[in-house]
Amino acid sequence: MRVLISAGEASGDHYGAGLARALRRQWGEQLEVSGLGGSEMRQAGCDTVVDAHDIAVVGITEVVSSLPRIRRGFHRLLQEAERRRPAVAVLIDFPDFNLRLAKQLHRRGIPVVYFVSPQMWAWRSGRVKQIQRYVSKMIVIFPFEVKWFRERGIEAEYVGYPLADERPEVPPREQFAAKFALDPLKPWIALLPGSRRSEAARMAPRMAYTAALLGDEFEYVVPVAPSLEANELARLFSGRFLQPAGAGPRHSQARIVLATDARAVLAHARAAVVASGTATVQAALAGTPFVMVYRVAPSSYALGRWMVRVANFAMPNLIAGRRIVPELVQGRFTAANVVRELRKIIPDGPERSQMVAGLAEVRARLSTPEGASGAATALDRAATAVLQAAR
Repeated sequence: MRVLISAGEASGDHYGAGLARALRRQWGEQLEVSGLGGSEMRQAGCDTVVDAHDIAVVGITEVVSSLPRIRRGFHRLLQEAERRRPAVAVLIDFPDFNLRLAKQLHRRGIPVVYFVSPQMWAWRSGRVKQIQRYVSKMIVIFPFEVKWFRERGIEAEYVGYPLADERPEVPPREQFAAKFALDPLKPWIALLPGSRRSEAARMAPRMAYTAALLGDEFEYVVPVAPSLEANELARLFSGRFLQPAGAGPRHSQARIVLATDARAVLAHARAAVVASGTATVQAALAGTPFVMVYRVAPSSYALGRWMVRVANFAMPNLIAGRRIVPELVQGRFTAANVVRELRKIIPDGPERSQMVAGLAEVRARLSTPEGASGAATALDRAATAVLQAAR
């Protein structure tokens, strides 16, 4: 049997790899998986006919500038779908690309399931019409999503949160410190600028200036996402900081170290600065207090702001139903504001304790998926749902 998986971001690449392995456990090694993905999907035996690294951008104006490259990838993927005729297609998040793909696959008679829903319950809810027309089933990872889709006549199944099932072994602090030449005696601040190049380009300079303001009493650690190049990320963090003239040092005296393994970085960090996205849930699962930040191009924000329908952006806040972590979005994302929020949660005290307790609540909700069917992992349940949808 042939399955197409389309995952255009680092988190989707991770989910896609895990799903491919779960599908093979159930169907057997003769299963053929191809599509759009990155290094993790390739390691899982997927034939990535389009590399996610080439098309992963965010923001309306950023997408426009990358349209020729995205179109080439889209048509290449569609040509391969026509040639291979998969029994089912699995689309993972990445809605601007995948919803268009769903339409074309549906026209060609290929069943489409969506795994990891776009946040249309938060913004641009009109996209649900495309789900109604072209997607046979939603496989969702947050419990509140089931009700939202079913109220709109869409079949939806909650399978649980895949990262909550993972129990990766975290190396001891001293061992991790030695590997990356970090001082184990200093507190570490994790800086996670996002997994896409356009995202990191906007986040990194402000994160670097945050380190400059906090100073060298901390070690600053940046886990390199699989979808990014270490040299490119190093350049972004070593460039000029975005700050008012005369507002402080142009270059940080604090050391910013690139590392691998975001889970280990978060587990050993005293606090973190995290770009909105899957990494905020990773930080919650690690129990690491953090500040959520995000910024898109001003024109993208102006165009998209009126479409937002939720009070909170950070997933831990949405899961908890209240503000647990601070959110610094667009103009509020400045180094000075980040430092102000970090100073509240780095030292022991009531604000840190309150956030740690709130993150534990989120972790408990994700680790005990009430309403998910069966006793297997989230990815096993997702694989079963995918195979049931195959023609």
